[in-house]
Amino acid sequence: MVEPVQIIEESDSAVSIKWSDDADTHYTAMELRRSCPCAGCINEWTGEKMLDDAKIAEDISIKHTSIVGRYALNFHFSDGHDTGIFSFAFLRKVAGI
Repeated sequence: MVEPVQIIEESDSAVSIKWSDDADTHYTAMELRRSCPCAGCINEWTGEKMLDDAKIAEDISIKHTSIVGRYALNFHFSDGHDTGIFSFAFLRKVAGI
């Protein structure tokens, strides 16, 4: 399993991850918030996206990042949203790798 070797909070609106396979990925707070995989943003049964991207402010920030076990990150966004569990596999998919 490919795992992060370093998680860097570059600013309150950007995160970078260095992976065990030498890949580097970069994410903005807006990109992460708009891709949130939680049940409030994605219909659990159909997979349909429920979140309206237009309602997410472009200047959204990440207030805090938590590690979930050995498989995911949880971001606490400035709009109060904090229920998404971003698995490492999902984060790589968001980055296109």
